Amino acid sequence: MIWDRGKAIVEALLLASPEPLSAERIAEVIGIGAHEAALLVEDLRRDYASPARGLAIREVAGGFQLVTRPDLAEYVERLHAPRGRGLSHAALETLAIIAYRQPITRAEIEAIRGVSVEGTLNSLLERGLIREAGRRDGPGRPILYVTTPEFLKHFGLADLSDLPPVEPPGGGLFGSGS
Repeated sequence: MIWDRGKAIVEALLLASPEPLSAERIAEVIGIGAHEAALLVEDLRRDYASPARGLAIREVAGGFQLVTRPDLAEYVERLHAPRGRGLSHAALETLAIIAYRQPITRAEIEAIRGVSVEGTLNSLLERGLIREAGRRDGPGRPILYVTTPEFLKHFGLADLSDLPPVEPPGGGLFGSGS
């Protein structure tokens, strides 16, 4: 395959896909090796690195996605009317607790927040930002919650190691460890 044609195909796939594409999936669709697909993505990524371009390729949730450049966000926001409602403060706080302490039970989240989180958990489950990940051994076998790839995508993270470090004063919101 001619290199420029390969880059054009990768560009088309990234544009057409609503989800991030892994190098393996790109390779499967094109019919090449995963290493060659990764090289095509990186070469295309360098092309998009120019400040004269409005798009960029980001690594998100284990794959690659074509996105608008962050410094152009105000113009893209003007194009689109506000979509739905954002996450409430309670939902963001609950989501942060889950992200940093997962897997975690509802009772553990409630102990940290000091309030009931049943409705908030249901909202986060409906949005696909968290999921049930089995049950903890012990009395009542409570459900464990973890974040999802949709969480990574929503917040533009490649993986959980991209979360900022948390150093709360005196234990703060997240306690003093697990």
